[in-house]
Amino acid sequence: MPDRVLCVGFAKRSIPKTPVHQPPRVRDMTRFNTQSISLHRRGSGPPLVLLHCLGVDHHFWDFAEDLTRDFTLVSYDLPGHGRSPVPAGAYAIEDLSAQLAELLTRHKIARAHVAGISLGGLIAQHFAATRADIVDRLILIDTTPRYTDELRAMWAERATIARSAGVKALVDGLLKIWFTPQSVTNDTKAVHYVRTTLQKSSGEGYALACEALAEADFRTAAAKITAPTLVICGDDDIPSFLESARWLANNIKGARLEWIGKARHASVIERPSEALAIMRKFLQG
Repeated sequence: MPDRVLCVGFAKRSIPKTPVHQPPRVRDMTRFNTQSISLHRRGSGPPLVLLHCLGVDHHFWDFAEDLTRDFTLVSYDLPGHGRSPVPAGAYAIEDLSAQLAELLTRHKIARAHVAGISLGGLIAQHFAATRADIVDRLILIDTTPRYTDELRAMWAERATIARSAGVKALVDGLLKIWFTPQSVTNDTKAVHYVRTTLQKSSGEGYALACEALAEADFRTAAAKITAPTLVICGDDDIPSFLESARWLANNIKGARLEWIGKARHASVIERPSEALAIMRKFLQG
């Protein structure tokens, strides 16, 4: 499997029908214990919830420190990531969205901006579509509403590897997807963080998240998002993520699309200065 094959492509403005042979799965909602999740706050001003991507933790957003001058940054480790416990069984992205709602209620955050990258971006899409009363502005970064059947199978393969050999067995291939060759060669601060965090990531926690990603399908959610939305993508991300960025921008009413130059999947930490400028301008608009 090529290292850079990761995400689904979409026809511009159209929402493909779910294949007849794959009916929606009926399941009970997983209930996460929100009391076991540490919510990290820093800064002052309107809350900005930051949702990280697969295999890392809330420190992914350390690059956003400059935003604390104008916003209260709110972040946490997703289940099975960082210091958050590994779930006892399978869950869906919808469960992570429900967990976010419970966390905000528990911490008395009635309204917030929400930003998510990749896995965090799928959570953010569902949350914005179902909890419009909470979301002020929405930022979707290097994400997609759905993976193809072929790539859903890829998530199953990655889950198997993570359980059998650990996430460390996937790291070299993942770095080539997340960062440009120059960044990997230079072992930048961002590359070092991602490498070391992935290497110590829970195999089971990673695998469960892979399986949740494989099941996600939020194509119909796009039309339900009413918050002002910014879509961000690295211009050197894989072609299907580039298409996904265009699809989201075209199917979420009024959404804007911004490209980060010379960046791949981890665009905002590969080019943090550019990312922060784009995010600040949108949030203060």
